[in-house]
Amino acid sequence: MIRKIITSFILFSVFASFAQESSSSPYSFYGIGDVKFKGTAETRSMGGVSVFADSIHLNLQNPAQLASLKITSFAVGGTYLNTKLTSETQKEKARRTTLDYLAIGIPTGKFAFGFGLIPYTAVGYKIQKLSTDSDPLTTRYNGSGGINKVFFGMAYKLTKNINIGIDGNYNFGTIETTSLRFLDAVQYGTRETNHSELSGFNINAGLTFQAKVKSKYTYFGSLVYSPVSDLTLQNEREISTVQISSSGSASIVDTQEIIVPDAKMKLPSKFSIGSGFGEVKKWLVGAEVTFQSNSDLKNRFDDINGVVFENSTRYSLGGYFIPNFNSYSDYYKRITYRGGLRFENTGMVIQNKKIDDFAVNFGLGFPLGGTFSNINVNFEVGKRGTKYYNLVQENYFNVSLGLSLSDRWFVKRKYD
Repeated sequence: MIRKIITSFILFSVFASFAQESSSSPYSFYGIGDVKFKGTAETRSMGGVSVFADSIHLNLQNPAQLASLKITSFAVGGTYLNTKLTSETQKEKARRTTLDYLAIGIPTGKFAFGFGLIPYTAVGYKIQKLSTDSDPLTTRYNGSGGINKVFFGMAYKLTKNINIGIDGNYNFGTIETTSLRFLDAVQYGTRETNHSELSGFNINAGLTFQAKVKSKYTYFGSLVYSPVSDLTLQNEREISTVQISSSGSASIVDTQEIIVPDAKMKLPSKFSIGSGFGEVKKWLVGAEVTFQSNSDLKNRFDDINGVVFENSTRYSLGGYFIPNFNSYSDYYKRITYRGGLRFENTGMVIQNKKIDDFAVNFGLGFPLGGTFSNINVNFEVGKRGTKYYNLVQENYFNVSLGLSLSDRWFVKRKYD
């Protein structure tokens, strides 16, 4: 058991070094970046539906689901993102590989607890606006960073059918954006760098309900609420004179620090409600709606404009099917087949146009030998934004891989 704990914390340190490399979207410039976490590979495969109780998989969207665990579960997941960015005049491709989450859940009777690390938002883009006859100025925009969450959660099985849970999150991260402007015929240019250190706390509270229907079927219900919380920003700004080389690289000639005030931002409140129905270990279907008060959001610096935030809504529909959970002769019958749809009004309004996000998901869960562990794969195809009105449309194809390792940690040995 000690070896497992040590291995887990080594993976934590490795994960932290990769956690902020997961976006290629120009929309991540606004607010606190793209909200990246949409669940584990299993729940993403079902369009983000997280209402189903699971005894061997971690559910990182509703803390009350921890109490459904029967054995200790260690989960780690990553995604390969392939995005095609399209405007009315240009097309570009971007690829990213990132780790998405790392967590451990430990049941102890009616109580259970869990902890882990999740990248919450990400900023990442590289954009260049070339000079024209009407505008001889070339401009380059770069952004990187994001916010990570370290969480600790607890859950309690209140009755046979009802779980309650709560988790606390410490949010931290760094976001840096730069803009470089220069004339093609001039050796020098100007670069502005905006740097923010972000930190704050928030909590999530959850409740789950399940009940048998005619002995064969089960109904599931789920509620999650996250109140508004504060993020503290320590802001810095630098204006630099740079020299542009023949290859296009920039070297600093002189730098001046500009005093900008630190700030506070609101991390929006969120409320999710969902329900599902089906035959456990055979098939289940469910739906979930999430409301988020994104109108509380603002940009990191007061002079960043061009966007309006409004409250957002996400709709998820999905489920799974297992041909024969107990099959010993046919491995393929024990594979879990998952599918789902997701539609989201992101709450971002640019050029008076709402930025919507729609995706279709399909996934497979592969059991590992005779253990409770498994590998889960999710395929996601989606579209965000529009290529019209001087905006960018993102057509993406993502492949997520989740590893769920489950074992009994606290069992007394009968024999030495």
